[in-house]
Amino acid sequence: MAFGFAEVPFFSITALVADEAVKSAKVRLLGIETTGNENLMIRFEGDVASVEAALATVERRAGQLGAKAIVRCLANPNESLAGLIYFPNAQNPLYGGRDQFLPSDYPKTETKIMSNKQEALGILETQGLAAILEATDAMLKSANVTLVGKEKIGAAYVTVIVKGDVAAVTAAIDAGSKAVGQLGKLIAAHVIARPHDDLTALLPK
Repeated sequence: MAFGFAEVPFFSITALVADEAVKSAKVRLLGIETTGNENLMIRFEGDVASVEAALATVERRAGQLGAKAIVRCLANPNESLAGLIYFPNAQNPLYGGRDQFLPSDYPKTETKIMSNKQEALGILETQGLAAILEATDAMLKSANVTLVGKEKIGAAYVTVIVKGDVAAVTAAIDAGSKAVGQLGKLIAAHVIARPHDDLTALLPK
């Protein structure tokens, strides 16, 4: 068993990269850890070959999105390292966001709504709270989408996630992107047509 680590900027990009990585290799997404600035660290678990394949996907996809990923595979980690990988979550008092995104934060329900309906995810990230509120209002008014939640990673970076069918989510993300305007900085806006269960497990249901 090996651990894989990938440090990627911005939650919006990190979510896309993590989703594609777990789809490309037989790895388990353990969680995503915040750092207090724009960078986040994705944690994977699997055999060495699978982890290395997932990390290669991370590097490739991050590059396509204009971001740099720092990746590392630990093929035979020391047992004591587990304490740095598996630890309880907490709300960061500085910016009000989670210190990490874990599947245990939102226990599985009997019906996997996202998987069964194959709902898409729309992810829009800004730097600035006023901008994200304006964008979220525009998204919810422009299309038949449901608000999944808001995530903060520090340094005023805020991400809002919506779900619905692909066409509705695409329309919502387009409207939200345009609504940001001069209120803040649009970091990224993306649609994941069929999100992997490992990714949706990190998000509110």
